[in-house]
Amino acid sequence: MYIRRAEEKDIEGILALLLQVCRVHHQGRPDLFRAEGRKYTGEQLAVMLKEEDRPIFVALDEGEKVLGYAFCILQQHVDDSILTDIKTLYIDDLCVDGDIRGQHIGSALYKWVLEFAERAGCYNVTLNVWSLNEAAVKFYEKCGLKPQKIGMETILKEECRKRSG
Repeated sequence: MYIRRAEEKDIEGILALLLQVCRVHHQGRPDLFRAEGRKYTGEQLAVMLKEEDRPIFVALDEGEKVLGYAFCILQQHVDDSILTDIKTLYIDDLCVDGDIRGQHIGSALYKWVLEFAERAGCYNVTLNVWSLNEAAVKFYEKCGLKPQKIGMETILKEECRKRSG
C-alpha cells in the first residue's frame, strides 16, 4: 500500500468509497441522508483535483485500486475580526473501504495528512465527524484528536423525529 495525491484515474474508486460513506450516514440518520448518493460527482472531483488548496490523497494497492482517501482543504482567516491568522488543514472527508478496515490504512492516511500539513506550515488539522458514526469518532480519538466545537440540534417535525429516533 502507498499514498499519493489523487489523479483523474482514481475518480471511479473515490466515487465508490463516497457511496459507502453516504450509506453509513444514511443508516445512522435516514432523516438527513439519502440512501444512495455521493458528496461529490465525478465532474466535481475532476475540478477539485486541480485545486492546490484542496488536496485529495489516496491510499492504493499495488494494482492502483483505491483503498481509501482523504479530502483536505487549506484554510486561513486572514484579517478576520475575531479569528487569528493561523493556517489550518481541514479534513473534509476520510474513508477506507469498509471491506478492508482494520489494516491501518486510515492511520497511514491520517499520518500522511499530518505530514503534509506540517510541510504546508499549518498550525493545526481539524475535521468534523457525525456523532452517529461511532467507529469514526473512536478512530479519530485513537489518532489523538480532541473535540474543538460541538454541533447540536433539535428536530421540530414530529414525523422526522419518529424516523430518526
